[in-house]
Amino acid sequence: MSASPEKDKKVPMGVAYPVQDEAAEIGASSQGIYIDPDKEKAAFRKFDKYVVPVSFIFMLLCALDRNNLGNARVFGFDEDLGLHGRQFGNINTFSALTTMLFEVPWVLAVRRFGANKTLGAAFCIWSASTLGTAFVQNYGQAIVCRMLVNAAGGGLEQCFAYLFSTIYPRKEIGKRIITNNLAMCCSGAFGGLFAWAIQQMGTRNGLAAWRWLFIIEFCITIGIGGICWVFLPSTAETAWFLSPKEKEIMRLRKERDTLYRGAEKFDRRWIRIALLDPFVWLIGIAFFTSSVAINGFNVFLPTILAGLGFANLHVNYMTIPVYITGAISLVTVVYLSDRFKRRGLCIIGCLIPVIIGYLIAVGTPNKQAGYAAMFILVLGIYPTSTLVVSWIAGTLAPDDKRAFGMPFASSIGNLSNFVSSQLYPTQQGPRYIQGNAVSAGLNVVAAFLYGTCWFILRTRNIKKEKLRAEGATTNGLEGDKALDHTYIL
Repeated sequence: MSASPEKDKKVPMGVAYPVQDEAAEIGASSQGIYIDPDKEKAAFRKFDKYVVPVSFIFMLLCALDRNNLGNARVFGFDEDLGLHGRQFGNINTFSALTTMLFEVPWVLAVRRFGANKTLGAAFCIWSASTLGTAFVQNYGQAIVCRMLVNAAGGGLEQCFAYLFSTIYPRKEIGKRIITNNLAMCCSGAFGGLFAWAIQQMGTRNGLAAWRWLFIIEFCITIGIGGICWVFLPSTAETAWFLSPKEKEIMRLRKERDTLYRGAEKFDRRWIRIALLDPFVWLIGIAFFTSSVAINGFNVFLPTILAGLGFANLHVNYMTIPVYITGAISLVTVVYLSDRFKRRGLCIIGCLIPVIIGYLIAVGTPNKQAGYAAMFILVLGIYPTSTLVVSWIAGTLAPDDKRAFGMPFASSIGNLSNFVSSQLYPTQQGPRYIQGNAVSAGLNVVAAFLYGTCWFILRTRNIKKEKLRAEGATTNGLEGDKALDHTYIL
């Protein structure tokens, strides 16, 4: 590929020049569009300033609203509603159903109506349902409210991941998609502290402390989230905070990266193409097996710690250093994955500490060893899901295939909620050996499946390289399977 023009050479936008590395990787060279890399980066910095923080805040607020059910359980949720046996787990099971069913529709809505309208609607639904949780009186009402929270909030990660895939180069989206699991870590750490502080309130105005937990969370969500909503753009090319020249840059990027982005209007045939791609199904199943441990950890860490013998009063703040460790590991691993453009091997490496941590919890009744095990397994839990979403987002093309295939694979992964929500029934306390053992075993299976995904993409790359070496200009396929598209492994 010829060198780009010198920086100090005046070149009008849109003039035909050899494309940059990212465009070449995804086969957009046929467009021959040159974009000044400094001006392109300046546009990216505005998205980093206005959109990435909003994605973090949205997902932090939603994660607090979704996951503090585990903290509420520690100080009286089950007893006040008369829950017994697997009923708390059932609430999470039914909530998982709505998460799974609504991920694809939410992302398709972002593709059709824009991010600001779609995510604004989701924000209103989940915040109202959080407030409703504070006033539930029985098992059935709790199920309805939590299903609505998850129906609206469960698709946020995929919606933002899709939005980021339309803004940034493939090799750089991991450090933006990281906001979801970074929010999960922060909500786990400070959600525990927040819940512990509210627990000290006790009963006020006839309402138990766990009810105040959701009331106060609603007030915070509606206040902060409402302000953040204003900053969301509809599309990358029409973002309100970009100058006219920067909007033109984003439009030219879309035109240049036509193989990765596709046509403006949604083409339904890509749904069928995505459904026939074995990679979509296989990585979805792999995501399912690894996500059992992730989802179980998010909801049941307070329960696991209580089961290890720690007093309820200490459990909520004992989760804080665990989540901080997870956040540090998340940032480090995802940065390295983006830097070296390695997804599959990083994912497999992250599964190892997860397996070790759960096996320690299974193998010893010592509560200090069990607590240490939580620090080990959290090293891999959060990087895994971020890397998986980044891998799918950077693999599937064009936008239409990605808008369906990415949340579809995630929906398969979220079937894990049906398993994880049943892994810690009250009668199996205090050590929950079955739940921890199942989580460890499924991560072993996940390592094999992710390795198979890596092998599939590597095989496709080798076949394309061979055809190009033979002088072929096309293989007759479209999207990411086209000859000029190289997969990130």
